[in-house]
Amino acid sequence: MWRNISEDKRTFITFFDCLWFNLYTKASCKGRVLTWIKKKQIFSKKYVLVPIVRWSHWSLLILCHLGESLQSKLRTPCMLLLDSLEKAGPRCLEPDIRKFVLDIYKSEGRAENKELISKIPLLVPKVLMFSSIKPSLLKSFQVPQQRGGEECGNYVLYYINLFVQGAPENFSMDDYPYFMKQNWFSHECLEAFFEKLEPIEM
Repeated sequence: MWRNISEDKRTFITFFDCLWFNLYTKASCKGRVLTWIKKKQIFSKKYVLVPIVRWSHWSLLILCHLGESLQSKLRTPCMLLLDSLEKAGPRCLEPDIRKFVLDIYKSEGRAENKELISKIPLLVPKVLMFSSIKPSLLKSFQVPQQRGGEECGNYVLYYINLFVQGAPENFSMDDYPYFMKQNWFSHECLEAFFEKLEPIEM
């Protein structure tokens, strides 16, 4: 998938290994993971894709504009958490995510403290109401949801594919959710994407 992303997008998007977040939660591995992350130079990137596997379930964390000031209007630091299983309660990951992000800032010697990190919005776009239109016309936004019990990994790949295709040059909270509206995906496209995934040979 990464090889299929255009070179210009690869200059401002990077990704973490799919096991880094889980390894970070183990005290014996935390230092090594932060060293690996430092080599990624994420504060010079617009978007960082962080696959998360916890409790045998995959979700996708997207770090947006972490190198920018929290007061920025054009490039708003924020985090998106996309989950294909709403009942898994993605918000339960928030304490670990905020600790993870705080430690990344600390490892880079940046001035942001715990209080500032707590103010970075963590958006979990399960259902998003559009308040800029009449109440009678309110529409909801929902990320694609899995139908079976073992599809979450495929959905994370699909979220990465969709986000990279549509990610705006500058992510501002004022224009959120940008391309992630009701029609940002279709079940037909989702099924076609899954069919293209190569099965893993055991």
